[in-house]
Amino acid sequence: MKTWFNKTVLSRTALTAIAGVSVLALAACSGGTAPAASEGASGSATDAITVYNAQHESLTQSWVDAFTKETGIKVTLRNGDDSELSNQIIAEGAKSPADVFLTENSPAMTQVENAGLFTGIDAKIQSQVPAEYRPSTNKWTGIAARSTVFAYNKSKLTQAQLPKSIMDLASPEWKGRWAASPSGADFQAIVSAMLELKGEDATLSWLKSMKENSKAYKGNSTAMKAVNAGEVDGAIIYHYYWFGDQAATGENSNNVALHYFKNQDPGAFVSISGGGVLASSKHQANAEKFLEFITGKAGQTILQTGTSFEYPVASDVAANSKLVPLKDLQAPKVDAAKLNSQKVTDLMTEAGLL
Repeated sequence: MKTWFNKTVLSRTALTAIAGVSVLALAACSGGTAPAASEGASGSATDAITVYNAQHESLTQSWVDAFTKETGIKVTLRNGDDSELSNQIIAEGAKSPADVFLTENSPAMTQVENAGLFTGIDAKIQSQVPAEYRPSTNKWTGIAARSTVFAYNKSKLTQAQLPKSIMDLASPEWKGRWAASPSGADFQAIVSAMLELKGEDATLSWLKSMKENSKAYKGNSTAMKAVNAGEVDGAIIYHYYWFGDQAATGENSNNVALHYFKNQDPGAFVSISGGGVLASSKHQANAEKFLEFITGKAGQTILQTGTSFEYPVASDVAANSKLVPLKDLQAPKVDAAKLNSQKVTDLMTEAGLL
């Protein structure tokens, strides 16, 4: 059974619908999760679009099902990770079968944008998404958001003992006491924001201290589980891992609380999940319709009421009532178009984290 955080399991709907879409269009793709498809009662193969999806599979499948039901346009999903799919698109270039690219974090979008492979977002979509949730270039758009948090063990830390800034975790007093998942796209997006806000020297210094101070885990869920078990005092993760576990059994988060840095701190970074239309798309009108749908009221309401616990960013749809409102997070202003994934990888490698 697919869970809210599982990005590798194919849905039964996906498996039964593959025959209805063009397999040849995906033959150029290699590696990653096999393509999934969803189709409605109407529409034809010539109307179909292919979405390279690095968002939560269950969320995107809900978007696809509702979109196809409303429009009759069939959608093929090829699921994978941010960097996997961005690199795939760049390798495929003008021959990519992808019409739309969706990500969890902004740096992968910027990577594809810098390669000149997006066509840009039309005015209707721009009007639905506030400027702070779009890159200044308008080559792609925000579709959802997630907040950086410090997840801490309530029995090991009091409010007074919490770090005031993410930068404080570089201090010797935090040696061996905190965790992260440095190999993941989530954490690297946070470092991208730090680089933009604090500069290269300060970021490299912090990363070198992180190498000495932190414990590395594979995945944010695993890092949170370690906090819950008391292996470490806290961990840098995104907010929705805690909310998703609480909505399930709570077994990996019952001893954990979330600390929001706020005050425009780099640790208050809100990462924008992106969506863009490929310039090479042969179905650009339908691709635009898909982005218009997921940033519209219906698509954003799916975010609000679903189980991903991400933030809606468009069409004046409020967040799930369990979440801290976006306006109260006091996040720093970061132009998503300026996030530099390659430089972050270089700095993290230099610091010995990758």
